[in-house]
Amino acid sequence: MNPEPQSVSNTEPRQPQGVGAKTVKSSPIQLLAALGAGCIAVLGFGPFGYFWATLLSASVLVWLWWDATTRRAVWLGFVYGAGMFGTGVSWVYVSMYVYGGMPPWMAVLVVIVFVALLSLYPALVGWIYRAFLVRQPSIGALAGLPALWAVSEWVRGWAFSGFPWLSLGYSQADSWLSGWSPVLGVYGVSWLLMLTAVLLVAILKYHGRLRWYAATVIAVVWLGGLALNQVRWAELSGGPLDVALVQGNVSLDRKWAVDQRPAIMNHYLNLTNNLEDRDLIIWPESALPYYIREVADRIWLSMRRHPADFILGLLERASDRNRVYTFNSVVSITGNDPQIYRKTHLVPFGEYLPLEPLLGWIINYLHIPMSDFTAWKDAGQGSVRAAGTDIGVTICYEDAFPAELMKSLPEAKLLINVSEDAWFGDSLAPHQRIQMARMRAMETARPMLRAANTGVSAIIDHRGTVTVKSSQFVTAVVEGSVQPMQGTTLYVFWGNGAVLGIAGILLLLSLPLGFRSKP
Repeated sequence: MNPEPQSVSNTEPRQPQGVGAKTVKSSPIQLLAALGAGCIAVLGFGPFGYFWATLLSASVLVWLWWDATTRRAVWLGFVYGAGMFGTGVSWVYVSMYVYGGMPPWMAVLVVIVFVALLSLYPALVGWIYRAFLVRQPSIGALAGLPALWAVSEWVRGWAFSGFPWLSLGYSQADSWLSGWSPVLGVYGVSWLLMLTAVLLVAILKYHGRLRWYAATVIAVVWLGGLALNQVRWAELSGGPLDVALVQGNVSLDRKWAVDQRPAIMNHYLNLTNNLEDRDLIIWPESALPYYIREVADRIWLSMRRHPADFILGLLERASDRNRVYTFNSVVSITGNDPQIYRKTHLVPFGEYLPLEPLLGWIINYLHIPMSDFTAWKDAGQGSVRAAGTDIGVTICYEDAFPAELMKSLPEAKLLINVSEDAWFGDSLAPHQRIQMARMRAMETARPMLRAANTGVSAIIDHRGTVTVKSSQFVTAVVEGSVQPMQGTTLYVFWGNGAVLGIAGILLLLSLPLGFRSKP
């Protein structure tokens, strides 16, 4: 057993009692605190937007981790993740039970397993932090823990198809830290948020100068974000465009009923015909329950008579000798030269089935319509063109992945996302997705137009401000003006490479500091 901590001068950290002592079990109070902190984190995300709540949540987790044993840190991280993901992605139950037809007990089981898997990420952060970075609070903790958290979010964004939901950086869309998003992206904002949390705890744990050093770094980070929010990252590209986002509000059970197909087409055409003063009209993902070839003649004829250009979410089918392929596509209709963007990042279990030979019974059991899409393999699709503007297009939750948008940048002057959010019902998910879209606009300094079948549809400017939006579950046409932008933000230039490089360097530097502090 280690000797009792000695008194220290006012320039050295106070070591908590019990550091380096034999392993003790996490108390119920600590676990409840971690669970509650995880739940509180969700208040920073849409539709709430209390950015300070997520900072408070992260600070509580850091406090609990500060002098925890390795085993305790793992459990605290797991329970924190259970609170955050169990609350924040509770909409998975809605998708599985209400719209997927899954029995309630099975939907609950799916959510529990899913949340448990996601909770392994903060548990892993806790394990690496305590086992490898530091066993006593030190400067290594200040450098290593925030970097480790940012890397874990990045890994979660691509591992096993990726699930970047609830990255902490999104919660700061309305705080001064958002100014860093055109420089470091959402994972960089997460890193700075966690750094702030670590430094706040250090202020409470340390004496003397180290408190002032921590406070100074916090001030630099947050005031730096405020200053960066004033930077003009992009320039005007041409004049503003008058746009309209058509929100058909067609329920899922009606959408895929064969006898409803003509009525749905007429519904969208009627909503569109009077919009003759618009430059660009956008329909949501798979707006019509038809394949492109089935409606091409009527759609092409109607659209070419209309003075506006169109971006339409439609389905596409192709075949060869071996199989039939179905693509989730977007068609740009401008003049006589339609262009097609095909979705590359599909939703597991919703649009395709991983391990189909083993799990094929799931789709047959759930009867999910249009659940056998094919991902488009051409990574170089780039932008499409409409209303005289190069446009970066994403479909559904592709806009949650920053790398998906990078394919069209910096050429694209405007971003568009078409989506079918009816699967989420009246849950947190559509509002969380608006927050993600805002972050994409800030990262790229491009306006984002988001057309969703049941809402929320929104016009977002290049600074991430929602200028016009619809309510959910109503038929609506969102009209407004948007200014295309050109230029390259630092984040577009170096992507996630900058924050990963910085995080890697800090982790390498913190390793020897952490081992040096071990008893």
